[in-house]
This record gives sequence, structure tokens and C-alpha cells, in this order.
Amino acid sequence: MAVTAPTVGVLALQGDVREHLAALESVGARAVPVRRLTELEAVDGLVLPGGESTTIDNLLRVFGLDEPLRAAIKGGLPVYGSCAGMILLADRILDGTDDQRTLGGMDVVVRRNAFGRQVDSFETDLETAGIEGGPVRTAFIRAPWIEEAGPGVEVLARIPETDTLGRPVAAAGRIVAARQGSLLATAFHPEITGDARVHGLFVSIIAGS
Repeated sequence: MAVTAPTVGVLALQGDVREHLAALESVGARAVPVRRLTELEAVDGLVLPGGESTTIDNLLRVFGLDEPLRAAIKGGLPVYGSCAGMILLADRILDGTDDQRTLGGMDVVVRRNAFGRQVDSFETDLETAGIEGGPVRTAFIRAPWIEEAGPGVEVLARIPETDTLGRPVAAAGRIVAARQGSLLATAFHPEITGDARVHGLFVSIIAGS
């Protein structure tokens, strides 16, 4: 009996939408952009892409998707947030703007722009729990990190103590990937490094939800 590929949406209001769509297709999902409520209601899971978290927050309100998406998350919709998407999934944020809101769902405290400015962007390989085949190639661009994680949150990856040359890393130990039930979050952008295994993990979460 054939297995039907899940329909996975990518919130298409701002950010690197096309790259997420391609990564999802590469791991066997049917990937579709989501801008309207009818499109949100038709998906089995949703990706919140990287971009500018305050801009996405504002656009969610403009398009009338903020409250329906909050309700969907509370109802168990599997959601994967990368970078800005991780901020949107957090129950609490640090260094946000005064009027910034999140969708919530994950019992974490996320620090916005924790790794610094655009010039501080970097790539690295990270061991990530739940993903086989060796370290995941990751890209950090004005990235957040998880400052605190509640007891129901599974930590999947942390910044290592040293870099590839054995030098100490300033952000060592910071949480950069986590899961809570059907919610998955990464501080990094796997969709731009050519490594789709995080998307494969998300599709497996959808299948098991």
C-alpha cells in the first residue's frame, strides 16, 4: 500500500521560503507556500522560516494568521521553526521589541540576535540528536539561542566547547536545537547548507504525530 506524502506548508510572508520548500521536497514531502487561512488549514505540518522575527510577527497579524496559528499549535499541528521561526515558537523572548509577540508553544526562553550582527554569521558542523549520518552542516545568521529550556523540552544540539582548531568558543554550551512534542526548533538555517536531514526529521515527526 502506497504511503501518502505529507503536505507541509512553509509560511510565505517573509524569509527564505523557497529554500525550505526545496529541502522538504527533497525528503519526500509535498511542500506548499502558506499565506492564507485556507492554505494553513490544508497542511499536515508547517515550517516557520528564518527572516526577521518582528516583521513576520507583524505580517501574521496583517494576514490574520496569528490567532489561527496559535490555535493550531495548541491543537497539535507539527511546526518547525528555524532562526526567526524559533523565536516565534518560544513562550518567552529576551531582547525583543516592546510590542513583539510570539506564537508560543515551546517552553523555552529565546534570546534574540544572541550571536551578534550579520557580520558575525558563521557555519559549523553540529552533532544533533535524532539525526543519523554524522554532524549536520549549519549556518548561523543573526541567530538566536535558547537561554532556558523547560523540563518537557528535549535538547538536540548545543554549541561545542571548542572549534575545529581546538580553540575555546565564546558561546559554548548554548542550546541551538530543541524539540517539544510535535514542535521542532533550530537557531540555524539547514535549508541553505544543502543538508536536508533536519527537514527529514521534521517530516518523520509529522508522520508520527
